Amino acid sequence: MTLAKQEGFSINNISVKDVDAEDLLFANFNSSKIKEIANDLQKADGVIVGSPVYKASYSGVLKALFDLLPQDILQDTVVLPVMTGGSSSHLLAMEYALKPLLATVKAQNLKGLYFQDSEISKTSDEVIIDEDMLNRTKKQVRYFLNKISVDVHGSEVAVTSR
Repeated sequence: MTLAKQEGFSINNISVKDVDAEDLLFANFNSSKIKEIANDLQKADGVIVGSPVYKASYSGVLKALFDLLPQDILQDTVVLPVMTGGSSSHLLAMEYALKPLLATVKAQNLKGLYFQDSEISKTSDEVIIDEDMLNRTKKQVRYFLNKISVDVHGSEVAVTSR
């Protein structure tokens, strides 16, 4: 998100880890954290939604979170979907699982990024270790930021992660 900061965007990281598991498990629509996340997403001009691939789909905890958010939470919001998986065999999980989920909450989906585990490091400061993937990522993030800039100046980007 260094590119976003360099362009003057403010970034708000949202993680399902910050939501009480009981709120997700028991569908607590009145959870203060769920309401806070909904408010942050409604204010955001752009959102990056990331998930690892689990059983050919996005994570169940991400789905549990989206189930508690308003139906149109991402109405007219530019969204960059991002997924990670063990191999290229899981690439279509973005097209057939994550993007349809985002479309149901009225997101404007961009192409998205799919990272194979071999292209990233979970322990290094340099997360993307594959040069080609790093270049594709920069290109997609620039496109994402340009789409937001066209619509609104002084934008805020919300980032969701697992």
